[in-house]
Amino acid sequence: MAERIEMLRALMRAKGWDAVVVTGSDPHSSEYPAERWKQVEWLSGFTGEAGDLVVTLDHAGLWTDTRYFIQAEQQLAGTGVVLHKMRVPEQVPIPQWLEEQFGTDGLVVVDGLCVSVDFAQSLPGTVISVPDLLSRLWTDRPAVPQTPVFTVDPGQTRAEKFAWLRDFLREQGCEGILLTALDEIAWTLNVRASDIEYNPLVISYLLVTLEDVSWYVLKERVEDPETEATFSILEADGVRLLPYGDIDYLGPEFRGRLFVDAATLNYQLYGSLVAAGVPLEVGTSPVGLRKSVKNPREIAGMREAHLQDGLAMERFLYWLQRSVAAGREITEWDAAVKLGQLRADLPDYRGDSFATISAYGPGAALPHYVTPHQYAPVIRDSGLYLCDSGGQYTCGTTDITRTVPMGRCSALEREDYTLVLKGHIDLAMAVFPEGTPGSRLDVLARAPLWRSKRNFGHGTGHGVGWFLGVHEGPQEFRQNLNAVPLQPGMINSDEPGIYREGKHGVRHENLLLCVRAGETEFGRWLAFEPLTLCHFDTEALELRLLDESEIKWLNDYNEHVYQTLSPHLPREIADWLREKTLPV
Repeated sequence: MAERIEMLRALMRAKGWDAVVVTGSDPHSSEYPAERWKQVEWLSGFTGEAGDLVVTLDHAGLWTDTRYFIQAEQQLAGTGVVLHKMRVPEQVPIPQWLEEQFGTDGLVVVDGLCVSVDFAQSLPGTVISVPDLLSRLWTDRPAVPQTPVFTVDPGQTRAEKFAWLRDFLREQGCEGILLTALDEIAWTLNVRASDIEYNPLVISYLLVTLEDVSWYVLKERVEDPETEATFSILEADGVRLLPYGDIDYLGPEFRGRLFVDAATLNYQLYGSLVAAGVPLEVGTSPVGLRKSVKNPREIAGMREAHLQDGLAMERFLYWLQRSVAAGREITEWDAAVKLGQLRADLPDYRGDSFATISAYGPGAALPHYVTPHQYAPVIRDSGLYLCDSGGQYTCGTTDITRTVPMGRCSALEREDYTLVLKGHIDLAMAVFPEGTPGSRLDVLARAPLWRSKRNFGHGTGHGVGWFLGVHEGPQEFRQNLNAVPLQPGMINSDEPGIYREGKHGVRHENLLLCVRAGETEFGRWLAFEPLTLCHFDTEALELRLLDESEIKWLNDYNEHVYQTLSPHLPREIADWLREKTLPV
């Protein structure tokens, strides 16, 4: 990694560049990039999902948040790259740091394909876009992927979505909208693929105008029958299929005012549109919010996905606890593989929704722990084991975390286990006025920990797509002041945690469906319904820390899990689940 950074510095000296900023994203501001765009990993060795790299002639720094501090320190050791911590009181963001180093006179270079307009415009000095700048160093860089494309039926046709977008364009006084976020494109076209691992997305751009629809999607010759059939259906619906690279010609060809979202539009494409004189209306894409509110068919699909997923989870936990108790040597990696095999047996399974986090003891203290394939720690018959995982199903997407006692737990482990579950339950029980944003509910999950002067550094919950990204917005449970109100039909995770470096970690996660809870003289009210179906283990609880309402919620939830899943489980697992879900 140090040699690669020195190669980049040699290029910088030759070109007269002061700094190069490399982000962990792609031309579509994706959270998870395809292999081609894992540039931060290639340069530094850091594999976390959130990290940006700045290289100057005498410094290399990685900016990441609290979820990855421990991981970053381990992976950056020996590379010469310094960790810069974000989401802490003393944080110095990249724009501020660059200004402190170079003032407003620095020559800052970015791969304009892989930074958003918003980010590029926040940088000080003269910002230059050099598309694919690492390609001259990264000689075996992967190509842009093209995987089989297929259609889905979420309960709303693409024609209906086109009509809705055209109504939006008329309201905005625009002739077209350019969608650049991959999940928004997949949602609009009712298509899925596997261009990015764990994400059923198609790397592409979509232009919807008042008259037609153009999909910039073709990367190479299409030869698989599934994609050919899908493309024929789309063309019959009036969608023009164009080469992915032809997006470079959009500026000279487009006539009229174009709506773009600067949060996902890449800086290189933005520059070409501006240079071509295209009038731009910059705002927030309407697709994100519309996509976050699931329709009845999508909700029914998510219920089915969680039923199937719950069966796999209960089979897994039964196998794990029985195997470890019997003295079998089960590593973290063995457990992750077993869970994947159990999910793969399900009828609607299409792959995991992210890499399974299988962590025992100290490993669980890293919120985004990477389970090692080789020399993985053995899961012992004491302490806590954490598993954060999820599946992609043709009927929906799941995301679940369970922390379970493997045997005797310390007093501190039991306390942490209970306080995190208490916070999870308190958020799940929330009843709140219509119009309330998730940022105002976040404290419900943290309050039990705060009262004991404990905390966690990540958000409490994120939106989840329907057979799409496991992380989506615009709503969330987080301390950040996000004003987007929760609406019936939105699905969010509820996942408070606590992490003690070198000791243990605890996280409890369900997905919650926002539902209506009635109307009074004080207005309309909303609440949450858990979609996730998997018991919470009660053996590590300190019951003195739970009040009556929390105990009732826990007992009711576990009973619901048993009644729903037991008819579909083998007798021995159903009997085990009965014992696990008895009221406390």
